[in-house]
Amino acid sequence: MLAKELYPGNFKPTMSHYFIRLLAEKGLLLRNYTQNIDTLERCAGVHPDFLVEAHGNFHDAHCMNCDKEHPHEFVRDAVFKDEVPYCGCGGIVKPDIVFFGESLPDRFVNLASKDCAECELLVVMGTSLAVQPFAGLASRVGSDCPRLLINREKVGETNPLMAMLGFGAGFDFSQESGYRDVFYGSDCDDGCLKLAGLLGWEDELKKLYNDEHKKLDEQKGKDTTTPEGKDASGFKPANTNKDETD
Repeated sequence: MLAKELYPGNFKPTMSHYFIRLLAEKGLLLRNYTQNIDTLERCAGVHPDFLVEAHGNFHDAHCMNCDKEHPHEFVRDAVFKDEVPYCGCGGIVKPDIVFFGESLPDRFVNLASKDCAECELLVVMGTSLAVQPFAGLASRVGSDCPRLLINREKVGETNPLMAMLGFGAGFDFSQESGYRDVFYGSDCDDGCLKLAGLLGWEDELKKLYNDEHKKLDEQKGKDTTTPEGKDASGFKPANTNKDETD
């Protein structure tokens, strides 16, 4: 049941996901680092080249024995039939999601240093900044790089112990010494709408959101079943305060 609930297709992208897409389309997004495994960024139309899915995703799958790649449809079909997906070699086929204790994908390791060095503005939203090494990204950008935290509460603030351990000094929101850090207290969607408004993109973002949701509703409407807890389109509302680092 849990695998079915987590599987992509149950949720629609939020306003925040479409804001990330707008940043990419306008040539302003260097990379979107995310801890989420729901592939909603892809569903929103963000090209995979812009994504670092640090905890993996359901879009790719490999055999745990021979490492053969399998299409995600193969795993999805087995999961929804309450079956275990097996490879031809007899090994279990697992989506490329990172379990506790496993290493982060090579893409995270290969791009993080380069991207942080090139970053001109860091936007962090919907996160506890509690899981390392992902949480350390906020402290790896240059000392003159502005950092914006859009979150329901302040997180990742200066911690001398974490600095000694090499994870950086964290955010400094104080008026006296916080020369580059800004906190906006809200959920991700409200924060992205506010930012889009300041950039003159609010109407464009709302139109993109509405148009894309209409397409998804029409696509999902072809399925005659409406599982419990979903709206008439077959989707469940997504959490608007998810872990994203842009």
